[in-house]
Amino acid sequence: MQATGIVVEYNPFHNGHAFHLEKTKAITKAEIVIAVMSGQFLQRGEPALLPKWMRAKMALLAGVDIVVELPYQFATQKADTFAFGAVSLLGAMGCESICFGSESGEIEPFLTTLQFLEENKEEYDNQIRDYLDQGFNYPSALSHAFLSLHPNDAVVDLSKPNNILGFQYVKAVKELKLSMTAHTVARTSTDYHDQDFSSDTIASATSIRRALFSEDGTLEKVLPYIPETTALVLQDYLEHYQHFQQWENYWPFLKYRLIQATAGELSNIYEVEEGLENRVMRAALEASSFQEFMTKIKTKRYTWTRLQRMCVHILTNTTKKEMEARMDKASYIRLLGMNEKGRTYLNNWKKNASLPLVSKLSALDFDDVALDVRASRIYSLGATEQMAQNLLELEYKQPPIYIKEQKEIEALK
Repeated sequence: MQATGIVVEYNPFHNGHAFHLEKTKAITKAEIVIAVMSGQFLQRGEPALLPKWMRAKMALLAGVDIVVELPYQFATQKADTFAFGAVSLLGAMGCESICFGSESGEIEPFLTTLQFLEENKEEYDNQIRDYLDQGFNYPSALSHAFLSLHPNDAVVDLSKPNNILGFQYVKAVKELKLSMTAHTVARTSTDYHDQDFSSDTIASATSIRRALFSEDGTLEKVLPYIPETTALVLQDYLEHYQHFQQWENYWPFLKYRLIQATAGELSNIYEVEEGLENRVMRAALEASSFQEFMTKIKTKRYTWTRLQRMCVHILTNTTKKEMEARMDKASYIRLLGMNEKGRTYLNNWKKNASLPLVSKLSALDFDDVALDVRASRIYSLGATEQMAQNLLELEYKQPPIYIKEQKEIEALK
């Protein structure tokens, strides 16, 4: 069975994701779609709207065949490390292709850009260092360094967020020496960071979350932008857990971490660099909300996303040593869910698998999954008091979600 891979967060799964999934199947002609999905905390340094299990269910109900978890050490990283981890898992699972969304919508510019940067690698790296020394944040330094090389019109625009990720996927495929063909689908109507609705049916995940968390936010406001199956999962979660997860739910815990820690302890946390420990400790004493705290620590040198990722690591007490010891490659594949086709594929794939497929935590050495387990434990604190224990126990008790037949989907409607 031919498999293609996608890298997702589904925070939440919306109509734009459904379009990407449909186009992925059409372009690649693959029989199986495997999604590598971030866990409880995401690439932009945010807690997921709802837990990985519910988002995996959204994916399976929408037509994804297999969902596996992108481990914490890759999921909460800048684009190149995030992409490297995700692509390595897709390669290990036997994917013959990968398909990602982009502003470009054409794959050739990505391939041309990769070749261009390889040919100009030394100058590019020097320019990046120069711009960082001038005080530019990392994404801006990359963009300015790229433009300083005077690329021609055949290359991809690396100032666009999805193009940046797409380029890193293509780069990771080559670095890992995978025989994996890359494809891309043009994003429709909205920009990745759009905060407001600008279409009747397509909206960014950012704008959907913004609507849900607004003062008059209701699920009904976002129904035009999400599939019916997503709406049902969201509604079910609300009925049981009363609210979705956002940074403000975790602010008391982050504030406690910051005001009780020493500067030396914080300096050991991953992404706490260049005296940031002193800045965040001062801001924690003054801020009464996460939004206010972030506004106080924001500087030109560090993006909001970069600082949010740092906050995730502080919240979860994840050290530089822990992250760096796990970033070379994944040592296992954590199965979150599958349908009947996906199960058939996995039964065949496991005969020659290069990594163990894990459906129960007890099957692994705890050290391998320590970061993901800790992240899930901390994530559970964002739920209401009476439901936090339920959320905590999901990490240990929830088996991979199994959608056996189409009638199970119909039964939800």
